[in-house]
Amino acid sequence: MKTIIHRGNTRGFADHGWLQSYHTFSFAGYYNPERIHFGALRVLNDDTVKGGMGFGAHPHDNMEIVSIPLSGALEHKDNTGRHKIINQHDVQIMSAGTGIQHSEFNASKTEPVKFLQIWLFPKEKDIAPRYEQKAFDPAGRVNRLQTVVAPDGADDALHINQDAWFSLGKFEKNNSFSYASKRAQNGAYIFVLNGRVKIGEEVLEARDAMGVTDYDKLDVNALEDAELLIMDVPMLQ
Repeated sequence: MKTIIHRGNTRGFADHGWLQSYHTFSFAGYYNPERIHFGALRVLNDDTVKGGMGFGAHPHDNMEIVSIPLSGALEHKDNTGRHKIINQHDVQIMSAGTGIQHSEFNASKTEPVKFLQIWLFPKEKDIAPRYEQKAFDPAGRVNRLQTVVAPDGADDALHINQDAWFSLGKFEKNNSFSYASKRAQNGAYIFVLNGRVKIGEEVLEARDAMGVTDYDKLDVNALEDAELLIMDVPMLQ
C-alpha cells in the first residue's frame, strides 16, 4: 500500500473577499508541482461564497465537474437554458464535454454557501455536454457509505463519464468500516469533512486527506464523530 498525506493547513488559499477558496491541488494562482492531480482527480476546491455573490458565466470543456454543497445552496445557470438550485444534501454533476458555459451564485442574498467543487479528467472526450443532480437522504450515510457518483449510475448514484465512484459517510465515534478498492487500476482519495479518523496508523483531522494506491482494502475508524468523502478514481499518468 502506498499513501500520500495532504494536511488541511497545507492547502493553497485564495481570499477574494466574496470568495474564500482552499485548493488541495494546483489551481488558479496556487501552484505546487507536487500537487497537480491524484490520478483522474484534478481539482478539489473547498469554497465559501458570501451572500449574493458568485462565479459569473465561464466556459468548461472535457472535464467532469462535481459540486457538493456542505451548507446553504447554489444557483446554477448555463447556456442550455438550465436554471437549478443545488441545496445541501444535493450532488450535481456536469459533463462539460465539447463545451458549456455556466454560472454559480449563492442562492441566498445574506447567508454564505459552503461547497466542494471537484474536477475529474473524463474517460471519453468531446461527448455532448450533460447535467444531472440529485438529492441524497443524509440518513443513508449514517455509519455506512452512501455512493453518490458511479460510472454506470449504479446504486441510484449520479452517472459520471469516468471509472470513478464518490461515497459520503457520516460515522459516529468508535464506528469503523473497511473500504475495498472498486477497481484494480484505481486509487482512493479520502477527504475528511469533519471530525477525526484513523486509517491504518495515520490519524486525519478535519480537512486532511489521504491518497492511497496499491491496496485491497482500508480499515477506517472514527476517533470522534466524523464525516468523509471517498473518491475512488483511475490512477492516470
